[in-house]
Amino acid sequence: MLLRAAADAAGAQQYPAAALYVVATPIGNLADLSLRAIHVLALADAIACEDTRHSAPLLRHLGLSKPLVAVHEHNEREAAPAVLERLSRGERVAYVSDAGTPGLSDPGAALVAAVHEAGWRVLPVPGPSAALAALSVAGDTRAGAFRFAGFLPAKAGERAAALAGLLASPDAQIVFEAPHRIEALCRALAAAAPARRVTLCRELTKQFETIVTLPTSALGGWLAEDANRARGEFVLVIHGREAGVKADAELHDATLRTLLAALPLKQAVALAVQLTGAPRNALYERALALRVHD
Repeated sequence: MLLRAAADAAGAQQYPAAALYVVATPIGNLADLSLRAIHVLALADAIACEDTRHSAPLLRHLGLSKPLVAVHEHNEREAAPAVLERLSRGERVAYVSDAGTPGLSDPGAALVAAVHEAGWRVLPVPGPSAALAALSVAGDTRAGAFRFAGFLPAKAGERAAALAGLLASPDAQIVFEAPHRIEALCRALAAAAPARRVTLCRELTKQFETIVTLPTSALGGWLAEDANRARGEFVLVIHGREAGVKADAELHDATLRTLLAALPLKQAVALAVQLTGAPRNALYERALALRVHD
């Protein structure tokens, strides 16, 4: 019945053969799988997927049995020829990652590039996205645009530079974070820009979904109130910074604090100059003052 409903709803559109279909799948709630996605999975001759162990149960739930081709972050380029071979035979191939939209902090981009280069069609089947779901509930009226930053680097210096760059932007910044690093990220945000607002989304679309919008200075306290709040998968929307002279001064301090926490003074100042465009001498003097008082 489900497959018939999907065909009735989505079947009027053309679904050409010899094409790769990039299919978004649920990030938690299975009901978010669209009827069009179900129809494409039913039409596909094969399913390329990030993890066959994850995708096989989804297909079984839909009553589908398809050949599976493993295409994940460690073999994406090597696995692409197998997909291209299927396309050359006129097959429809659907690609799904474990959750959400492929190519956004998930494998898929290299496969899509290889298919494009080989001259075959690539068609999107849009749907769930943790990044856009978080942005939609952030209510950031200040930012005129947004940037998807994904996971920040693990190394301290690279992470500090990336975070300083995010805070320097007037745009909303979307960041993913793992549970074992969420408290450290919240501390870093609070130290760098205590007044900046952040929308923290935990376990989006799942049973224990939690969404709060707080100044960064309050995030640590909120997490500490309940140990369960540090569990699960996190998406943070760092709201855009305020414009103006006062805001610029706060931005310079935030950038310097973030960089000074991980880098020597001269290196931190040099990077802050690149990120903010402020005069080096002024930033150097401010860095000295912050190092004394912080």
